Amino acid sequence: MNQPQSFIEQTGIADLLILHPRVFADERGYFYESYNKQRFEANGLNYDFVQDNQARSTYGILRGLHFQHHPYSQTKLVRVTEGEVLDVVVDLRSASATYGKSFSIILSEVNKVQLLIPQGFAHGYAVLSPTAVFQYKCDNYYSKAHEGGLAYNDPALQIDWRIPAKDIITSDRDKDWANLKDLEHQF
Repeated sequence: MNQPQSFIEQTGIADLLILHPRVFADERGYFYESYNKQRFEANGLNYDFVQDNQARSTYGILRGLHFQHHPYSQTKLVRVTEGEVLDVVVDLRSASATYGKSFSIILSEVNKVQLLIPQGFAHGYAVLSPTAVFQYKCDNYYSKAHEGGLAYNDPALQIDWRIPAKDIITSDRDKDWANLKDLEHQF
């Protein structure tokens, strides 16, 4: 597997980073560190991750776009260990030059790319493979009383989820989130 020159790749949105772990592969399989606090801190990434989450889903499942209101906002380090997803974030930081802009990336068991999503972003993903296992670290605990969401199909965002609309499967809750122009949030 070819390795990028740098551990960190900029996305064009401040603080939203693509991370490339160094993968050691041979005929036996592969090994990589999915997280190393010292390496993060050496690169100026100072997060205290307190919770790990994992979800398994099938093709067409769309989860998101979710966020946590202050004071339970979360930075997330996300990756896929089985299958492939389209991972999507939307910048909700009102003071940001990229407020309302979305970014998407393919995360997969093959590319082993990770996305570091800072506090102040809505996050979601769509499963593109028959199944996918999605894992992520959070720097704050989940609070049901502080959960929020953004409509995944907001026409103003123009997100191409790479799944035909007829094949998207989402929760009732995710069908009812507000569009960006109507969103009330605190970041």
